[in-house]
Amino acid sequence: MSFAMVRLKVRLNAASARDAERLVEGLRFQMPGTHFDAGCLGCTTSVGPDSTVHYVEEWMTESDIRRRVLADRFTLLLAVVEAAEQAEVQFDFVNETRGLDYVLEIREQTS
Repeated sequence: MSFAMVRLKVRLNAASARDAERLVEGLRFQMPGTHFDAGCLGCTTSVGPDSTVHYVEEWMTESDIRRRVLADRFTLLLAVVEAAEQAEVQFDFVNETRGLDYVLEIREQTS
């Protein structure tokens, strides 16, 4: 297994198994394009028995994840996050963890 310098983890709580499957469909729709982005080491999604959806992207560098956050396609990921009953977004860096505040920071810097 390769070491990821940055890992994006998303945990979505769905109201039902049916809602969880809809969230997974939304995540799987964007996975092929994400896999081919420069610096992407991989992305996965799964559903727990309690209808909790887990989504993980691993990136080689912070520059790679910054490009991902600034891409129009990242807005599609945010739409899936917003569709969940409850959501947690976390960016794990080599020496720190960030949440949605990281998205806001990056996007505000470029406006």
